[in-house]
Amino acid sequence: MASPSARDQADWSDLLAGDRTLLDRTSTAERVADALRQWIIDGRLRPGTQLSEHSAGKALGVSRNTLREAFRLLVHERLLVHEFHRGVFVRVLAADDVTDLYRTRRLLETSAIRAASDVPPDLLAERLSAIDAAITAAEDAAFEEHWLDVGTANMRFHQAITALAGSPRVDEIMQQLTAELRLAFHATSALRRFHEPYIELNRGIARLLADGEFGAAARALDEYLTTAQRQLLDAFA
Repeated sequence: MASPSARDQADWSDLLAGDRTLLDRTSTAERVADALRQWIIDGRLRPGTQLSEHSAGKALGVSRNTLREAFRLLVHERLLVHEFHRGVFVRVLAADDVTDLYRTRRLLETSAIRAASDVPPDLLAERLSAIDAAITAAEDAAFEEHWLDVGTANMRFHQAITALAGSPRVDEIMQQLTAELRLAFHATSALRRFHEPYIELNRGIARLLADGEFGAAARALDEYLTTAQRQLLDAFA
């Protein structure tokens, strides 16, 4: 995996500064962690990027104690690592991480699809609308050739899939998984070749869900995840 460029290292605190208005002096460490996690999900914080307390504290306008607690939360989520005498870094994933991520995703996503058959029609329509919106966002980003944004929309699609389960705990787990997944995506430099085919595959799964073909949708997603896992493992190799 290529090391972050000097520009990557310099720009991350500027990106965080854009979120400063979302925080105030009484912000909790959880809210700071949310901001950092979202930048990881959006692909703006690359694996290996060092996060200095001084720069992050200045960018977000929070105390070092608050920032350290936020860092600890994200280390626990396996998104950051603390290296003794060196500092805190965005985590660099290994092939074993990819295998475990996809193992967990299969359990969550295919189960959520199968459970959707028991969701009341009005509520199901609302959740399917979120799935459709994520696909439309990916299509729009692809038209503009913003492939990083296509990847972000694709992850929102999968978050909307697990939201079919109607479980806040599952939603929270999936948010963490997608953040880790974004770190894995950085292993491939061919973003268009990796992300573009999944737009139509996502649309196909959405059609099956809209038609009430939940078993077929779960099987299609399982095959889809197998292919994506293989692609990522090839990139790590």
